[in-house]
Amino acid sequence: MDGIEIRILRPGDEALLARVAPGVFDKPIDAGLLAEFLHDPRHHLAVAIDEGLVVGMCSALDYINPDKPRELWINEVGVSESHRRRGVASALLTAMLEHGREIGCWQAWVLTNRANAAAMALYARARGRIEADDTAMFEIDLRKK
Repeated sequence: MDGIEIRILRPGDEALLARVAPGVFDKPIDAGLLAEFLHDPRHHLAVAIDEGLVVGMCSALDYINPDKPRELWINEVGVSESHRRRGVASALLTAMLEHGREIGCWQAWVLTNRANAAAMALYARARGRIEADDTAMFEIDLRKK
């Protein structure tokens, strides 16, 4: 990870995402959505920067339930193919988990496909444990009635 900087972005850091390596995000960055994301205090984005190029990211959301303390949901971790297997994903996740602690989260959780060996190993190294129940995730398209 020599020379790679890990940063938690804040409002006003939008320009740091002007140069993003392929494969870090699923789609091109939308300036309006980026500004909205960074200005929402419950949204969090850690990035890995190598010589001005964003080569990795970890996005998360913190939320409060009426019956339990604040939690951190790790939405996704993405690293450019050029920087995989160099500890970038681990550094991003570690930074995001520490950020979660700093803002008062008592727990973090993440979903992944069991077939995603890299993600399974990443979350296990972070001392994550697989829930005993067999959780199913449903996606509901809100554009359709």
